[in-house]
Amino acid sequence: MRKILTLAAFGAALAAAPALAQEECGDLSLSNMNWQSAEVLAALDQFILNNGYGCNAEIVAGDTVPSITSLIERGRPEVVPEAWVNLLPDLVEQAKADGKIVYGANSLSDGGQQGWFIPKYIADAHPEILTIPELLKRPELFPDPEDASKGAIYNGQEGWGGTIVTSQMFKAYGAADLGWNLLDTGSAAGLDGAIARAYENQQPIVAFYWEPTALLGKYEMVRLQHGVPLDDAEWERCSSNADCPDPKPNDWKSDVVYTLIASGFAERAPQDVLDYLNKRSWSNDTVNRLIAWMTDNQATGEDGAREFLRTQPDQWEQWVTPEAAEKIKAAL
Repeated sequence: MRKILTLAAFGAALAAAPALAQEECGDLSLSNMNWQSAEVLAALDQFILNNGYGCNAEIVAGDTVPSITSLIERGRPEVVPEAWVNLLPDLVEQAKADGKIVYGANSLSDGGQQGWFIPKYIADAHPEILTIPELLKRPELFPDPEDASKGAIYNGQEGWGGTIVTSQMFKAYGAADLGWNLLDTGSAAGLDGAIARAYENQQPIVAFYWEPTALLGKYEMVRLQHGVPLDDAEWERCSSNADCPDPKPNDWKSDVVYTLIASGFAERAPQDVLDYLNKRSWSNDTVNRLIAWMTDNQATGEDGAREFLRTQPDQWEQWVTPEAAEKIKAAL
């Protein structure tokens, strides 16, 4: 009788093992930044971790500098899904070296991209225009609305880092001497409006912009190459420095965007959870289209996460175990 009871107890323990394994993930917090791509990624991680792996993940509001600093100093939030580490490169690298954080996946597989963009219909009509030097040979294709004898390049609003770099690139490539004007759009709305008007009317435009963004999800634009390799020293010296008088042609430095994980959580989390956080990566094109859908539908990050899970299983099923995939599908 004792043997029967012992076997029965052992069997009950085995039956409970999957539930216990799921509970090992436990509580964690995910940082939700105040822009769409970060908002939808945090919501996606929450849905997948909670429904696929039995975690109890909550989303907490944050921003790049305070969230990364808190993760390093306090171990919370446990995960920053979309950390633009170029804003705090020394702090992040030191924290990694000290064992306070570990890197997960490249959140954006092609990084945060900034630069000069032209509409795809213009790029298709003029396949020779692949780089800034090639663009600058053709000011007549992109006339300034106030002076048709000049070409126009639309800049961002004052105070943006990308606006400074565009101004420095304009000088570095000698654009003024080649028949171009640099236009101040005055605000984010002014820049967005200029691109939208041009696209809706199938007109030419050259503009500074960045991705991932909803605008580039709605309007297909092509980023021009710079025709030279990136020189990091020149970038720090002059390309990104408004006070530098003698900028040289340079490539635009991409922003590296990682998922950062507190070491304490990485040590206690189930391997399947860590595998997911190390695999989950998507392209700017994917994010552009998703957040354009969110904008058009006035959707939240949670709405966007569900839309992605419903429509893109070929992508996200590569990040999770087959068992987790079935649970996620059942939860939709």
